[in-house]
Amino acid sequence: MQNKKIFVPPIKSQGIKTKLVPWITSVVDQLGLDKKFSVWIEPFFGTGVVGFNSGFKNAIVGDTNPHIINFYNLIKDNKISAQSVRDYLNEQNELLKNAEDEGYAHYRLIKERFNSDFSSLDFLFLSRAGFNGMMRFNSKGKWNIPFCKKPDRFAQAYVTKICNQVNNIQKIILRGNWEFKIQPFYQTIELAQENDIIYCDPPYYGRYVDYYNGWTEKDEEALFHALNNTKAKFILSTWHHNNYRENEMIAKYWNKFNIITKDHFYHSGGKIENRQSVVEALVFNFDIDENDKQQVIKNTLFPDFE
Repeated sequence: MQNKKIFVPPIKSQGIKTKLVPWITSVVDQLGLDKKFSVWIEPFFGTGVVGFNSGFKNAIVGDTNPHIINFYNLIKDNKISAQSVRDYLNEQNELLKNAEDEGYAHYRLIKERFNSDFSSLDFLFLSRAGFNGMMRFNSKGKWNIPFCKKPDRFAQAYVTKICNQVNNIQKIILRGNWEFKIQPFYQTIELAQENDIIYCDPPYYGRYVDYYNGWTEKDEEALFHALNNTKAKFILSTWHHNNYRENEMIAKYWNKFNIITKDHFYHSGGKIENRQSVVEALVFNFDIDENDKQQVIKNTLFPDFE
């Protein structure tokens, strides 16, 4: 079977679902929705890797992180392009290589500038030059990830890779009608119609959070009620269990829906104990039969990335 290309977005973040995209989209495909007319609704957009690979032409996506939404709106409006990204990153690479402290001084300069001006290109730089691909903001909404210790971080091949990603994502956005909104999840869910599909990838309860992505049991309960009341079909990504504990929210809220699971390894976080296997869960409010489940498994093997 020929592998489907996965388009990787230019923004990098901890916990990105790139390797899980075939699994998630295979479940979506069981619905048989007309992707030209139905709308992809995504209330926790993040980097956007699932939505951009969903195949839907029309999408309404939201996030409470304004920097993500602003970045993609600028791509949509062609105010950020592959060429503008190349020019910017080439300039930053030269400044990094010539900066004091093996690049630390220039990284600090960009970090301080972003925390003052919130430039979307500086946001791209920080998401790619920060430690271990993490995205974290403090209680004042300021970027607070340290440098990744690579003064030649933006070598030509790496810049070309990022520019290709910008170009691919821009083509996806411009082929359809994409709306990017800075708003809480429940406002995005409320926009879904009966023939739409909602995909939710909220912060995982009891796991990694930051200023823009804090998540409590009260939030989980509110999400449950929003999805329980929607007329649309939905798929929720969450964690089921790991080697140490179970996700108590499964039994408390999500067991009334269909659930399938898959082992997944997250190589993220600064501490080795955070780099562990976790059993991912997809929760959804529609039925797929056993033959469909086997087809989902077949369609999740060895994706190729662009």
